[in-house]
Amino acid sequence: MASFAVSGARLGVVRPGGGAARSGGERRSGVDLPPVLFRRKDSFSRTVLSCAGAPGKVLVPGGGNDDLLSSAEPAVDNPVQSEQLEVPDEAELVVEESLAVEVEEKTEPSQVIEGVSETETDVLAVASKAPLMEEKPRVVPPPGDGQRIYQIDPMLEGFRNHLDYRYSEYKRMRAAIDQHEGGLDAFSRGYEKLGFTRSAEGITYREWAPGAHSAALVGDFNNWNPNADTMTRNEYGTWEIFLPNNADGSPAIPHGSRVKIRMDTPSGVKDSIPAWIKFSVQAPGEIPYNGIYYDPPEEEKYVFKHPQPKRPKSLRIYESHVGMSSPEPKINTYANFRDEVLPRIKRLGYNAVQIMAIQEHSYYASFGYHVTNFFAPSSRFGTPEDLKSLIDKAHELGLLVLMDIVHSHASNNTLDGLNGFDGTDMHYFHGGPRGHHWMWDSRLFNYGSWEVLRFLLSNARWWLEEYKFDGFRFDGVTSMMYTHHGLQVAFTGNYGEYFGFATDVDAVVYLMLVNDLIHGLYPEAVAIGEDVSGMPTFCIPVQDGGVGFDYRLHMAAPDKWIELLKQSDEYWKMGDIVHTLTNRRWLEKCVTYAESHDQALVGDKTIAFWLMDKDMYDFMALDRPSTPRIDRGIALHKMIRLVTMGLGGEGYLNFMGNEFGHPEWIDFPRGPQSLPNGSVIPGNNYSYDKCRRRFDLGDADYLRYHGMQEFDQAMQHLEEKYEFMTSDHQYVSRKHEEDKVIIFERGNLVFVFNFHWSNSYFDYRVGCFKPGKYKIVLDSDDGLFGGFSRLDHEAEYFTADWPHDNRPCSFSVYAPSRTAVVYALAEDE
Repeated sequence: MASFAVSGARLGVVRPGGGAARSGGERRSGVDLPPVLFRRKDSFSRTVLSCAGAPGKVLVPGGGNDDLLSSAEPAVDNPVQSEQLEVPDEAELVVEESLAVEVEEKTEPSQVIEGVSETETDVLAVASKAPLMEEKPRVVPPPGDGQRIYQIDPMLEGFRNHLDYRYSEYKRMRAAIDQHEGGLDAFSRGYEKLGFTRSAEGITYREWAPGAHSAALVGDFNNWNPNADTMTRNEYGTWEIFLPNNADGSPAIPHGSRVKIRMDTPSGVKDSIPAWIKFSVQAPGEIPYNGIYYDPPEEEKYVFKHPQPKRPKSLRIYESHVGMSSPEPKINTYANFRDEVLPRIKRLGYNAVQIMAIQEHSYYASFGYHVTNFFAPSSRFGTPEDLKSLIDKAHELGLLVLMDIVHSHASNNTLDGLNGFDGTDMHYFHGGPRGHHWMWDSRLFNYGSWEVLRFLLSNARWWLEEYKFDGFRFDGVTSMMYTHHGLQVAFTGNYGEYFGFATDVDAVVYLMLVNDLIHGLYPEAVAIGEDVSGMPTFCIPVQDGGVGFDYRLHMAAPDKWIELLKQSDEYWKMGDIVHTLTNRRWLEKCVTYAESHDQALVGDKTIAFWLMDKDMYDFMALDRPSTPRIDRGIALHKMIRLVTMGLGGEGYLNFMGNEFGHPEWIDFPRGPQSLPNGSVIPGNNYSYDKCRRRFDLGDADYLRYHGMQEFDQAMQHLEEKYEFMTSDHQYVSRKHEEDKVIIFERGNLVFVFNFHWSNSYFDYRVGCFKPGKYKIVLDSDDGLFGGFSRLDHEAEYFTADWPHDNRPCSFSVYAPSRTAVVYALAEDE
């Protein structure tokens, strides 16, 4: 067998897989629970008796989906979301012995359970002994009454019907999961029974594919013979096969070999990568990926050495992409990122690294957002063990590692991903137009499907458990929460825009469940949601009636800066800037940012490029004269970032390289693209030249980029010392339109911004709350930061009992033009 190496792992060469067309289907509304009937009226009409690892129960995955449900299930006609699923009083409990068997809670692991093979019992026993992420109790708290949101925000009273219905749906799903799956803990460990699981006797492979007519496991281990290892299907659409060990005790499927599932489907015969695959690889020179059976010997498995850091009081996040993190025009590796980039992030003063494009994605230029294999780390950058080593190194440095997780949509790739997996249009996704995102050209999950919930909840758990990620940034949450996906909709703040028929309650309930899971089982983990709509209750705990995120991204801030940068700063309104940055919901924390990866993509501009444009190519060397555009750009670049961090939220985010004003844009290697209308979008000849980060520019002390990087580093360390972002004290005392001055207090610091392009102010009166002696602790005009050194850092500023701007005392300062200065009481230095 031909093979090739990926960062030390010997892997087989991929073979082309079959494709599949998509077929239409009707969506059945309401939450889609697995098909088991219960006796009581008003009980859940479809449940599954599967509780992996729960005492006294053995579960077999099952569950219905849309029109592929068991014929024993009663029809549900539920076009209105508020209607409840009901089971007729005369319905009898229908459960096959082979599907679920009640056993005594004290059953010994070696005991054979009726209806379940010894091998399956061993699999579950081994799974229950899997090492835990942390030695601490794992308890998901029960639902609360969901009523505190009305105390926090009385305006929600007018939408009580919707919000109470939303919470009742959440409680209904929690009750179903608790009753029939043993709770979220067990339900979220689907990877212990679906996909490939290993026991002392052999390998079990299970796959939920209710649309398939037949299925077989194929791969290098059986010479891709579809007749060698055919699978059996239970009545709920789960296919299964057990492969006993070889005579010498070795596993039937060698580690690193290629595998796929071959199915006869309504769309024809196709080979698919298993949905729960833990690793997949694209062979050199070939297009399709192949699933890899990944089960390295114990001596090759990475062993974590360092504890996970505690969640910091304030988050300072360095957003990054492993592949483009090298100064060289190439795809970087997990190992190089570990050795070269992580120490840089630590030195710059950030306390968290957020990594994009971790989940495997066939299309590199999707920035990792068109996921094909949800449980597999991207093989472009190395092996799963390499990723674990990276995360462990970050923990050694005291850095949290957040994963940019994509549960909002999936790639429409039918060769490598979930699209059309079982030959139907509505397997993991909504059928018909509702299952397609017309702008992203991707598939949309059906969050009302029981098995989709199992898949996504288990996926979140997998990354926290197996790789020790410290939390997530959930991508595209606005698209999830509304059936219009936030497209061609302007959110004005009217509460009716958030709580109405356009809200996808199933999706919101999923977000509540996943936040329950994260915070219950991993109390130190962080959950950040990317929501542009500003939905109220988004960052309120689930028990209080909220969606449960810790932070929302303050997406209005970068939009405002782009809007302002399209005009001269002479026209900037100080009140407009302050309002945008401070317009946040009470008790709902925000991660603010001036720009992220979105603004760095080809077709857009970074803040530095908006400010300095082509002058960046010729006038950034210190040994040649600057230009007015460069001087203006460097000054405003620093001020924009500091005022955003100072006023915008309780956390801060920066995309790698933007701290020093990385020139140009990000352009992934790509060829020409033909559009349906016949036009062609030119490619870049598959060049990596603009798909990298020139860290050498920020490090070069002979370039002006270095001063910008030094300022960002000083800004991060200032927040680390004073923790001003999470201080309860914030007061804006001045936003003067004529002077172009903004003054505010945050914590024990006083921030003074003079945005005027030419006016510098002597003896400018600054109001403050605390009396005493103040000193400069950060000055954007410092020569170290590429400024003009117009301020004396040894000067002392004494307050007087002179009320000013509604503050009890004040002191006078010199405020140079286009300069930001931070003052602290000398006793706090």
